[in-house]
Amino acid sequence: MGDNITDSELVRRVQDGDKTAFDLLVLKYQHRIVKLVSRYVREPSEALDVTQETFLKAYRALPRFRGDSAFYTWIYRIAINTAKNHLVSLTRRPREVDIENADGEPIGLDELQRSLDTPEHLLLTDEIRETILEAMRRLPDDLREAITLREVDGLSYDEIAQVMDCPIGTVRSRIFRAREAIDERLRPLIEN
Repeated sequence: MGDNITDSELVRRVQDGDKTAFDLLVLKYQHRIVKLVSRYVREPSEALDVTQETFLKAYRALPRFRGDSAFYTWIYRIAINTAKNHLVSLTRRPREVDIENADGEPIGLDELQRSLDTPEHLLLTDEIRETILEAMRRLPDDLREAITLREVDGLSYDEIAQVMDCPIGTVRSRIFRAREAIDERLRPLIEN
Protein backbone atom coordinates (compact mmCIF):
# COMPACT_ATOMS: atom_id res chain seq x y z
CA MET A 1 0.00 0.00 0.00
CA GLY A 2 1.54 3.28 -0.99
CA ASP A 3 1.85 5.61 1.98
CA ASN A 4 1.50 8.53 -0.42
CA ILE A 5 -2.22 7.79 -0.90
CA THR A 6 -4.14 9.83 1.65
CA ASP A 7 -7.11 8.59 3.61
CA SER A 8 -9.32 11.21 2.00
CA GLU A 9 -8.32 9.95 -1.46
CA LEU A 10 -9.08 6.36 -0.45
CA VAL A 11 -12.44 7.43 1.02
CA ARG A 12 -13.30 9.26 -2.20
CA ARG A 13 -12.41 6.17 -4.21
CA VAL A 14 -14.62 3.98 -1.99
CA GLN A 15 -17.46 6.46 -2.37
CA ASP A 16 -16.95 6.20 -6.13
CA GLY A 17 -17.40 2.41 -5.95
CA ASP A 18 -13.78 1.17 -5.62
CA LYS A 19 -14.01 -1.64 -3.03
CA THR A 20 -10.25 -2.27 -3.11
CA ALA A 21 -9.70 1.22 -1.70
CA PHE A 22 -11.60 0.17 1.43
CA ASP A 23 -9.36 -2.90 1.70
CA LEU A 24 -6.41 -0.50 1.84
CA LEU A 25 -8.05 1.46 4.67
CA VAL A 26 -8.69 -1.80 6.55
CA LEU A 27 -5.07 -2.86 6.11
CA LYS A 28 -3.87 0.53 7.29
CA TYR A 29 -6.00 0.68 10.44
CA GLN A 30 -6.94 -2.87 11.42
CA HIS A 31 -4.18 -3.30 14.02
CA ARG A 32 -4.90 0.06 15.65
CA ILE A 33 -8.63 -0.69 15.80
CA VAL A 34 -8.03 -4.18 17.26
CA LYS A 35 -5.77 -2.61 19.90
CA LEU A 36 -8.38 0.03 20.66
CA VAL A 37 -11.26 -2.45 20.89
CA SER A 38 -9.14 -4.76 23.07
CA ARG A 39 -9.11 -2.09 25.78
CA TYR A 40 -12.83 -2.65 26.15
CA VAL A 41 -13.35 -6.24 25.02
CA ARG A 42 -10.80 -8.46 26.76
CA GLU A 43 -11.63 -11.75 25.03
CA PRO A 44 -9.41 -11.78 21.89
CA SER A 45 -11.90 -13.58 19.65
CA GLU A 46 -14.67 -11.19 20.69
CA ALA A 47 -12.36 -8.20 20.12
CA LEU A 48 -11.76 -9.44 16.57
CA ASP A 49 -15.51 -9.83 16.03
CA VAL A 50 -16.14 -6.29 17.30
CA THR A 51 -13.34 -5.01 15.04
CA GLN A 52 -14.89 -6.73 12.05
CA GLU A 53 -18.28 -5.26 12.95
CA THR A 54 -16.64 -1.82 13.20
CA PHE A 55 -15.28 -2.05 9.67
CA LEU A 56 -18.63 -3.32 8.37
CA LYS A 57 -20.44 -0.37 9.97
CA ALA A 58 -17.83 2.00 8.57
CA TYR A 59 -18.16 0.56 5.08
CA ARG A 60 -21.93 0.91 5.16
CA ALA A 61 -21.72 4.48 6.48
CA LEU A 62 -18.89 5.60 4.20
CA PRO A 63 -21.20 7.01 1.51
CA ARG A 64 -22.40 9.52 4.16
CA PHE A 65 -18.87 10.36 5.41
CA ARG A 66 -18.40 14.07 4.70
CA GLY A 67 -14.79 14.41 5.80
CA ASP A 68 -15.54 16.83 8.66
CA SER A 69 -12.98 14.87 10.67
CA ALA A 70 -10.07 12.62 9.77
CA PHE A 71 -11.01 9.10 8.68
CA TYR A 72 -9.22 7.59 11.68
CA THR A 73 -11.09 9.86 14.10
CA TRP A 74 -14.35 8.84 12.47
CA ILE A 75 -13.68 5.08 12.51
CA TYR A 76 -12.24 5.43 16.02
CA ARG A 77 -15.64 6.69 17.23
CA ILE A 78 -17.40 3.84 15.42
CA ALA A 79 -15.04 1.33 17.10
CA ILE A 80 -15.59 2.79 20.58
CA ASN A 81 -19.36 2.81 20.17
CA THR A 82 -19.38 -0.73 18.76
CA ALA A 83 -17.23 -1.98 21.65
CA LYS A 84 -19.43 -0.25 24.22
CA ASN A 85 -22.56 -1.68 22.62
CA HIS A 86 -20.97 -5.12 22.76
CA LEU A 87 -20.26 -4.68 26.49
CA VAL A 88 -23.83 -3.54 27.12
CA SER A 89 -25.11 -6.66 25.39
CA LEU A 90 -22.91 -8.75 27.68
CA THR A 91 -24.41 -7.14 30.78
CA ARG A 92 -27.82 -8.35 29.71
CA ARG A 93 -26.64 -11.92 30.19
CA PRO A 94 -26.79 -13.22 33.76
CA ARG A 95 -23.34 -13.61 35.30
CA GLU A 96 -21.96 -14.96 38.54
CA VAL A 97 -20.63 -12.43 41.03
CA ASP A 98 -17.46 -13.20 43.03
CA ILE A 99 -17.64 -10.46 45.65
CA GLU A 100 -17.24 -11.39 49.29
CA ASN A 101 -18.26 -9.54 52.44
CA ALA A 102 -15.96 -9.01 55.43
CA ASP A 103 -16.68 -12.55 56.68
CA GLY A 104 -15.65 -14.10 53.37
CA GLU A 105 -19.24 -14.94 52.46
CA PRO A 106 -20.20 -14.40 48.82
CA ILE A 107 -22.37 -11.36 48.22
CA GLY A 108 -25.07 -11.78 45.64
CA LEU A 109 -25.66 -9.14 43.03
CA ASP A 110 -28.98 -8.18 44.64
CA GLU A 111 -27.35 -7.55 48.02
CA LEU A 112 -24.58 -5.50 46.44
CA GLN A 113 -27.09 -3.46 44.45
CA ARG A 114 -29.21 -2.79 47.56
CA SER A 115 -26.16 -1.40 49.38
CA LEU A 116 -25.61 1.09 46.54
CA ASP A 117 -29.28 1.94 46.06
CA THR A 118 -29.73 4.11 49.14
CA PRO A 119 -31.50 7.37 48.33
CA GLU A 120 -28.52 9.40 49.54
CA HIS A 121 -26.03 7.44 47.43
CA LEU A 122 -28.20 7.63 44.33
CA LEU A 123 -28.81 11.36 44.75
CA LEU A 124 -25.13 12.14 45.24
CA THR A 125 -24.17 9.95 42.27
CA ASP A 126 -26.72 11.73 40.07
CA GLU A 127 -25.58 15.18 41.23
CA ILE A 128 -21.92 14.36 40.57
CA ARG A 129 -22.70 12.90 37.14
CA GLU A 130 -24.83 15.90 36.14
CA THR A 131 -22.21 18.35 37.40
CA ILE A 132 -19.47 16.62 35.43
CA LEU A 133 -21.59 16.46 32.28
CA GLU A 134 -22.55 20.12 32.58
CA ALA A 135 -18.92 21.09 33.17
CA MET A 136 -17.88 19.12 30.09
CA ARG A 137 -20.64 20.70 27.97
CA ARG A 138 -19.29 24.14 28.90
CA LEU A 139 -15.72 23.29 27.88
CA PRO A 140 -14.39 24.55 24.57
CA ASP A 141 -14.48 21.83 21.90
CA ASP A 142 -10.73 21.13 21.98
CA LEU A 143 -10.67 20.66 25.77
CA ARG A 144 -13.83 18.54 25.74
CA GLU A 145 -12.47 16.27 23.01
CA ALA A 146 -9.11 15.83 24.78
CA ILE A 147 -10.62 14.98 28.17
CA THR A 148 -13.17 12.63 26.59
CA LEU A 149 -10.50 10.76 24.68
CA ARG A 150 -8.46 10.42 27.88
CA GLU A 151 -11.05 9.75 30.58
CA VAL A 152 -13.91 8.13 28.68
CA ASP A 153 -12.08 6.35 25.87
CA GLY A 154 -8.88 5.60 27.81
CA LEU A 155 -6.42 6.73 25.14
CA SER A 156 -2.81 7.48 25.97
CA TYR A 157 -1.47 11.00 25.46
CA ASP A 158 0.38 9.83 22.33
CA GLU A 159 -2.81 8.37 20.87
CA ILE A 160 -4.76 11.52 21.66
CA ALA A 161 -2.07 13.60 19.94
CA GLN A 162 -2.49 11.43 16.84
CA VAL A 163 -6.29 11.59 16.87
CA MET A 164 -6.33 15.35 17.47
CA ASP A 165 -3.37 15.96 15.17
CA CYS A 166 -1.49 18.17 17.63
CA PRO A 167 1.71 17.99 19.74
CA ILE A 168 1.64 15.93 22.93
CA GLY A 169 2.38 19.06 25.00
CA THR A 170 -0.82 20.61 23.68
CA VAL A 171 -2.73 17.46 24.66
CA ARG A 172 -1.32 17.60 28.19
CA SER A 173 -2.24 21.28 28.49
CA ARG A 174 -5.79 20.72 27.22
CA ILE A 175 -6.40 17.81 29.58
CA PHE A 176 -4.98 19.78 32.53
CA ARG A 177 -7.20 22.79 31.75
CA ALA A 178 -10.26 20.56 31.29
CA ARG A 179 -9.65 18.81 34.63
CA GLU A 180 -9.20 22.17 36.35
CA ALA A 181 -12.54 23.42 34.96
CA ILE A 182 -14.36 20.23 35.99
CA ASP A 183 -12.75 20.25 39.46
CA GLU A 184 -13.81 23.85 39.95
CA ARG A 185 -17.46 22.93 39.29
CA LEU A 186 -17.29 19.80 41.46
CA ARG A 187 -15.58 21.42 44.43
CA PRO A 188 -18.74 22.99 45.99
CA LEU A 189 -20.63 19.71 45.66
CA ILE A 190 -17.85 17.68 47.26
CA GLU A 191 -17.20 20.20 50.04
CA ASN A 192 -20.86 20.11 51.05
